[in-house]
Amino acid sequence: MIIKKDYLIGAVAGFFTGALALVILSFLKISFPYQYIIALVFIPILWAAGVWFGDFLGARAKPFFSQFGRYAAAGFLSTAIDFSVLNFTSYITGVTAGVIVGWVNAPGFLIAVINGYLWNKLWVFAPQTRFRSLTDPNLVWVKTGLFADFPKFLAVGIGGLIINSVLIIALTTYAPVSIISAVGPSKWLNVAKFIANIAVIIWNFLGFKFFVFSAKGGSASGGKK
Repeated sequence: MIIKKDYLIGAVAGFFTGALALVILSFLKISFPYQYIIALVFIPILWAAGVWFGDFLGARAKPFFSQFGRYAAAGFLSTAIDFSVLNFTSYITGVTAGVIVGWVNAPGFLIAVINGYLWNKLWVFAPQTRFRSLTDPNLVWVKTGLFADFPKFLAVGIGGLIINSVLIIALTTYAPVSIISAVGPSKWLNVAKFIANIAVIIWNFLGFKFFVFSAKGGSASGGKK
C-alpha cells in the first residue's frame, strides 16, 4: 500500500533522475528547448504521478502495481546513475565498443546496484506501515540489519551485470557498421545500454520481489494510510 509520503519520495527520485539526465545529455552533446524545466520540474512531477498511478492500479487490479510504481521511480534513478558513470568512463577512456566496453560498463552498474539496494530495501519492498523514523523498531531492517539481504541482492545484481554487459558487447561489436556510423559510436553505446537495461529491469524486478525481498515485499497492496 502507498502512503502520501511515497509521492514526495517519488518526486525526489525524479529530481535526481532529471539532474543526471542533464549530465548524460551534456556528454552526448544533445540539447533541446526547455530541457532544464523538463528535467528538473516535469520529471519529478511525472515520477510522483507514476507512483500514484501504480497505487491506483494496485487498489483496483493487482496489488503488485503499487510496488512496481515505486520500483520504476527508484529504478530510473539507478539507471540514470548507471548511464552517467558509463558516459563518464567512456569519455575518459575513449572506449565505445568491443569486449573492453564490458569493463567500462561495470563501475556504473555496480554503483547503481548499491543505490538500488538501498532504495529497494528502505522503500520499494519495505513493509508499507506507519513508522515514525528510519530507526523505528517496526521496520524489519532495524531488527535484521540494513545489509542483511545484500548478498542475495548482489547475486541478482551480478546476474544483471552479466546480462547487461553481454548485450552491450554484442550490440556495440556486431551491429552493422552503417548503423553505428549513422548514429555515432557514443550515442550507439547509449542505445545499446538502453536495450540491455530493458532486459535487466525485468530480471531485477523478478529477482528482488521473489528472491531477495520475498518475505518483506508481499505487503504491497492497494489503499492508502
